Amino acid sequence: MGDAAKDPDADLVAAAVAGDRAAFEQLLRRHYDRIHSLAWQLTGSRADADDIAQDVCCALVGKLRTFRGEAKFSTWLCGITVNAARDLHRRRRSLRGLADKLSVLAGLAAAPDGRDIYDSVWIESQIARLKPAYREAAVLVIGQQLTHAEAAAVLGIAEATVSWRMHEVRRLLSR
Repeated sequence: MGDAAKDPDADLVAAAVAGDRAAFEQLLRRHYDRIHSLAWQLTGSRADADDIAQDVCCALVGKLRTFRGEAKFSTWLCGITVNAARDLHRRRRSLRGLADKLSVLAGLAAAPDGRDIYDSVWIESQIARLKPAYREAAVLVIGQQLTHAEAAAVLGIAEATVSWRMHEVRRLLSR
């Protein structure tokens, strides 16, 4: 166990896993500033750090049971924070790419050449307004470049439903 044997959080973690809300709250109070600070250092943005810290604290409710004590709790928590920052970056990169691809698909812009930012901004705002089912299909098919069959498997729906949703996305964006 090494460092984990000397982990000052071991008792609190055990109590929190057993359902002690006060212990869980104490863990959050003890480590929130570290989570936020690390997130801020990784992103360079206070707003992003706020979002990541909130995501980590919410995720911790479910993840705490997976803590095996192979490292100190604080080290394990830093890993979760780094992964949350990576996830935020991936989501943003994916949405930027999706906006570019959707603008081409919808016929609103020529293939990206860097000259017309208006269409890109318009598409990004339209993606945010899509119904969640359409947005999920579009993100999986265009943003993640999954086939309709693969997207259907991820979403737990028929391939024909994904095809129909993508048709609707194109129709809605071409208005």
